[in-house]
Amino acid sequence: MLGWHLLDSGALYRLVALAGIRAGLAPDDIDGHARLASSLDVHFGMDPRGEERVTLAGADVTRDLRAESTGEAASRVAAWQPVRSALLGRQRAFAEPPGLVADGRDMGSIVFRDAGLKIFLTASPGERALRRYKQLKEKGLSVSLAALSAEIAERDRRDTTRAVAPLVAVPDAIVVDSTALSIEEVVGRVIALARQRFPEAACGSEA
Repeated sequence: MLGWHLLDSGALYRLVALAGIRAGLAPDDIDGHARLASSLDVHFGMDPRGEERVTLAGADVTRDLRAESTGEAASRVAAWQPVRSALLGRQRAFAEPPGLVADGRDMGSIVFRDAGLKIFLTASPGERALRRYKQLKEKGLSVSLAALSAEIAERDRRDTTRAVAPLVAVPDAIVVDSTALSIEEVVGRVIALARQRFPEAACGSEA
């Protein structure tokens, strides 16, 4: 597409939560999780099939990283300012030429306030739960659609009402409702917006 770098900030919070679990930290140990966040030994890559592979301290945690239990723990950890502060520099370091696509709930409001294009991508709660259900089933995980719907609703409530970096559509963001759109349509819409805002991107890599 554009040949830009990618930051999945949610994966970083999931990694902090997972590292805390593996280190035996208490669920409410803020300082302990912040220390882990500042020294994460993590690598994002691909396996021989071209699929995501994430290692934490040399161990393959790809499957555990995307589990719903990890997502729940990450939402709790993400509400702690010391953890967010510890990850801020690491996130901003992803911004390198020719450009960066940053995915996360505070990318436009906190991490990259001066971003040239901010997109608030959303969908109805039911559609998001269904997409997550299908995604997890494809990974071979046992999940309940009803449970997923409840967990997503609770996570949204927690993330939109937290005191630190709440989930919010900033005034200069373009809202894209993907409820009735396919993946290809969403990608096309986002790329079109990027090329309108950054004409030079039209000449970027098509890889």
